[in-house]
Amino acid sequence: MKALRVEKLSEDMSGLALLDLPVPQRASGEVLVKVHAASLNFPDLLMTKGKYQFKPELPFTSGLECAGEVIEADPESGFAIGDRVMGGNKTGAFAEIASLPAKGLSPVPTNFSFAQGAAMGAAYSTAYTGLVELGGLQKGQSVLVTGASGGVGLAAIDLANALGATTIAATGIEAKRDAISALASPDHTIMSKGRFREPISDLTDGRLCDIVFDNVGGDVFDECTRCVTFAGKLVVCGFTSGRIAQIATNIPLIKGFSIVGLRAGEYARRFPERGRAINAAIRELAEAGRISPAIGRELPLSSWREGFEAMAKRELVGKIVFDPAR
Repeated sequence: MKALRVEKLSEDMSGLALLDLPVPQRASGEVLVKVHAASLNFPDLLMTKGKYQFKPELPFTSGLECAGEVIEADPESGFAIGDRVMGGNKTGAFAEIASLPAKGLSPVPTNFSFAQGAAMGAAYSTAYTGLVELGGLQKGQSVLVTGASGGVGLAAIDLANALGATTIAATGIEAKRDAISALASPDHTIMSKGRFREPISDLTDGRLCDIVFDNVGGDVFDECTRCVTFAGKLVVCGFTSGRIAQIATNIPLIKGFSIVGLRAGEYARRFPERGRAINAAIRELAEAGRISPAIGRELPLSSWREGFEAMAKRELVGKIVFDPAR
């Protein structure tokens, strides 16, 4: 089978190669899945450079999540041959066949394609954990999402809209503004360059945002501290800008807001009952047609470099999905 392997860590992705490998041996508690779609996430890119908090032993097959058909499973797993499933593990998804923990899989929503299923898992669980589980999102509140063009950013906007919030999408790339506006709200898409508190204040009648969901870090995080309302929450999701921000503690003290660190996967591992509840809530919204992942580009796995480079250069709006069979 074809699989995208990380043979060595590298800044320029020279350590990656599409190889012919044996079909993985299914371990107890795992399900063998024929992969029809696998989505690219920012941690996938970071792991090729050894810059993610999880550092798998080399060599490894890249890919956090996928969707496909069950081809082998234990009876007690709850899955049968032919079931449409989505989910994944920390690695292994960018392959024609993957052996994945049964507990990390769930049925693809009935109205979803494999590509949509592959694109939903990590992005929506991250967004839901940050906004609802940790952020306490309530209907009618205002939410600012930075880095809004990425999979997690768009998932956060989609979920916040579905749950009755007023959402404000922020991007640092002017060329993406129209595309984001079509998916979010035409009147609530701003540029996150320099000082952007003023447009946030105008859009919220001076109240600012109950929840700020920051994917970017760096200078954007610094300005986000000026955009969160008193007693609000600033959810730290990532630092795609490359700079890990620092903050003087008098700022959240004076403004009375909380800074919440978000690691959705680790949260679900430490509190599995909450992880199951989060997945169930997301699935209910999906089955009801209230949320739908935004897919920016679908590529054959042989074009993996195009996808990785597009993510590194922040060229797309929406998720990149690979088809291993193409």
